[in-house]
Amino acid sequence: MEENELFERVSVPKAFFTLTIPLVLGRIVGLVYNMVDTYFISKTQDAALVAGVSLCAPVFILMVALGDLFGLGSSSVISRLFGERQDEEGRNVSSFGFWGSVAVGVLTGLFMLAFQKPVLHMLGAKSDVYYHAAQYYKYIAIGAPAMVVSLVPTNQLRTEGLANECMAASVAGSVLNMVLDPIFIFTLHMGAAGAAIATVLGNVLSVAIMVWVTVKKARKLSVSPRHVRVSRESVAAVFAIGIPASLNNVMQSFAGVLLNRNLVVYGTDSVAAMGIASKVYLVLTMILVSFAFGAMPLIGFCYGAENRERLRKTIRFDILVQMVIAIVGAGAMALLAPQLIQIFLKDAGIVEKGSLMLRCMLASAPFAGLFLVFITLFQATGKALPTLILTLSRQGIIFAACIFALRALFGFHGVICAQAVSDVLTTLLAIVLFVKSGIAV
Repeated sequence: MEENELFERVSVPKAFFTLTIPLVLGRIVGLVYNMVDTYFISKTQDAALVAGVSLCAPVFILMVALGDLFGLGSSSVISRLFGERQDEEGRNVSSFGFWGSVAVGVLTGLFMLAFQKPVLHMLGAKSDVYYHAAQYYKYIAIGAPAMVVSLVPTNQLRTEGLANECMAASVAGSVLNMVLDPIFIFTLHMGAAGAAIATVLGNVLSVAIMVWVTVKKARKLSVSPRHVRVSRESVAAVFAIGIPASLNNVMQSFAGVLLNRNLVVYGTDSVAAMGIASKVYLVLTMILVSFAFGAMPLIGFCYGAENRERLRKTIRFDILVQMVIAIVGAGAMALLAPQLIQIFLKDAGIVEKGSLMLRCMLASAPFAGLFLVFITLFQATGKALPTLILTLSRQGIIFAACIFALRALFGFHGVICAQAVSDVLTTLLAIVLFVKSGIAV
């Protein structure tokens, strides 16, 4: 395929699926790993171990946030620069994003190890749960550099249409995770620590493959330190989108901590049930996320090239895909909720609670899908303020208001419905911001 043909001349549906399907498949394999990881941990039938790993989820999300700071921030700028035919500046931005993430990843790992105890206490790890949480946390901290860096090339390579190569790297890392999980958890009796080590090694392999692809196959991107010479305007543009994108994941960490702290008063089994329900729901949400983020390079290129008609077609098709997947997927998972929870734990109480929690999450799936279209649209087009407003709302300000108000009114049931209500409210806000932005006019 000729340079830029995918972004300029191929039909919108074909270009959309060419960029998104490999990302979706790669994410599905990654999710299979996550499910296998949870399955092996839950096979111990130790609720404290499951709860300990669940409590560390916000830490993992935090490292993803730091990767998105450079990954999503740089890829947003790069796609628009390529649309404007500023290929050399796009190459420099790609190198800046890569090496910036390396530095931040190393600093993050050192910080996490230095402040392990206070961080775990803040997450709510106590008594028997603390030991398992600490084991998982320690190895995730050691692997922080690889986990942060992995988010950069996987975003940047899609700006050149190298989505299949990204998928191959993701699949390779996930397969390694799945192979190592039972060895570390059971054969070597490492428990939660073994699951964390497998995750880290999988990320190391993925990063190595994507760096190789960048060096050997990318025509415009670079990981060479020689190209870390970007203009101030480009650096500002990277952080204008990267910081809100990073904060989006920080808000997920905040929401996770807030949710767990409000659930733990209803028993350890409630935290364990939410951890499993969230893993199951992640299957649907990550498919929605993958389609939304997979479309970003196409949206950014069209916006940079000022091709408004193609941009409008892409937005409409993006919304259609999200709605179909959200409605069909949520309906199927709601019907099978008890069976899905039982895959991980057989305890009747946890199955009952987990099924209820899962169905509450699924109720707002169409709104979550529509929200993803708008926030990735704002990110791709460099609209920092709407991105920041939505980032601080869905799992931050609006979510906190929902969880406190609904808990006061409905107790346990209010807590587990808070995210669904927040999804509806923030999607309505996103629609208002989109209309005011005039992006597709």
